[in-house]
Amino acid sequence: MSAFASLPPMRTRADHSTYSALTEGKSQHGRIVRELGLAIVRGELQPGDKLPPEARLLERYEISRPVLREAVRVLVAKGLVMSRQRAGAIVRPRNEWHLLDPDVLYWLIHAQPQREFVRTLLEVRRIFEPAAAALAARAASDEQLVAIAAAYEGMESATTAGELLEPDLAFHRRIAEATGNDLLAYIGNMLSLALRESIILSSQLPNTHELSLPRHKAILTALQARDSFGARQATMVQLEETGDDLSTVLAADGRVNLA
Repeated sequence: MSAFASLPPMRTRADHSTYSALTEGKSQHGRIVRELGLAIVRGELQPGDKLPPEARLLERYEISRPVLREAVRVLVAKGLVMSRQRAGAIVRPRNEWHLLDPDVLYWLIHAQPQREFVRTLLEVRRIFEPAAAALAARAASDEQLVAIAAAYEGMESATTAGELLEPDLAFHRRIAEATGNDLLAYIGNMLSLALRESIILSSQLPNTHELSLPRHKAILTALQARDSFGARQATMVQLEETGDDLSTVLAADGRVNLA
């Protein structure tokens, strides 16, 4: 029996993840895409493997052939499989997956061990965010700086970790938008899903609000001063301390430290 045949239900890492709420009530078509996508991302279907035979999938999901073929087309669009006439749908190499696609990114987050997800995300953030902040300090319009400051004020007025989440995400997203570079803005927006999971994890610390505000304030102050170097440095400090926070949470949960 294939690994796919015994694929367990998807587990979410945070019950209050907004993405998991969005996936509830999806159509049968959505379920097929999700389960096949997870099987690929988890490695239950390896690059070069064919998807299970069409007849088996039709029987498993009790669907029509057009519905199944549309689901496969979605997986093709996400870069997970290629469809060849007479050969069927074949899993593509990992480096060809569209990792910033929201679904693929979500599956990747939940397929990885939590420690590996955190490490991967921090590596990406350390490359992306300091450079984006430095560019935003030079390129941001006055209106964009006001928008970043408004996001910070939303963080400041939050009274719970849950209230802190959305303005925190907006703060980072608006910095990416303020670079004036559409591709950087897109990357910043796509990273929001992974960043959300990271913030939810770090918010398990009892003093998350007190820890978060000074770090973000330092970034905002440098942006407002049009200090490119200062914005870069403040962002690097924020990420270093965020890594320490996440290590503390993972260690308290009995998991391996990030260091």
